[in-house]
Amino acid sequence: MKIVITGVSRGLGRALAEEFIRLGHAVIGCGRNGQEIFDLRMTYAAPHDFSVVDVALDNKVALWAVKVLENESPPDLLINNAGLMNRLAPLWEQEDREFTKIVDVNLRGVANVIRHFVPAMVAAKKGVIVNVSSGWGRGVSPEVAPYCATKWAVEGLTQALATELPAGMAAVPLNPGVIDTDMLRQCWADGAIGYPKAAAWAKTAAPFILQLGAKDNGRALTVSAADA
Repeated sequence: MKIVITGVSRGLGRALAEEFIRLGHAVIGCGRNGQEIFDLRMTYAAPHDFSVVDVALDNKVALWAVKVLENESPPDLLINNAGLMNRLAPLWEQEDREFTKIVDVNLRGVANVIRHFVPAMVAAKKGVIVNVSSGWGRGVSPEVAPYCATKWAVEGLTQALATELPAGMAAVPLNPGVIDTDMLRQCWADGAIGYPKAAAWAKTAAPFILQLGAKDNGRALTVSAADA
């Protein structure tokens, strides 16, 4: 299976990419951290490929998509995983610059990737799009309003996309549950230690995602390490 995934530099994206590779699938990924992308390129040879791409920049995503899709089939699985967390503070203390950055990556980034990859999938009338959401895309907490706003938007965007896809395809908003990542530590510091690690989550999440298909189109799903 050919899998395209964003945000592979660290956290859930890195863990998922490595688990998919372990399971024998071809992974094409992107991230913003040049050193981490270099490490992935050095560790995993073709057919895997990793590029430095900021999904918030539509022109960069467009160039990446041309490279990935040139003379190749569209992805069987497209995972929009890249995301940022806001600085913990009440909404009225969130600066416009920071709020815009969160929206650009978490929401516009998803739309940018869909814009440049999904047409090839639609032409083939096959493939699954997984947009990584959050428990904060279905509920709320104080001091994370910008993040909640983007993940609620991802849920709605994905549900709408599901109505637009041809038969045989699927778009799924996926809540990964609570995982001990750098993003979670940004919120809860040492409170994140008691939650499953990304690698453990990926052991459960990768097989779960691989079995998604047309039957799941538009379903808001959750997969956590506790489901193992």
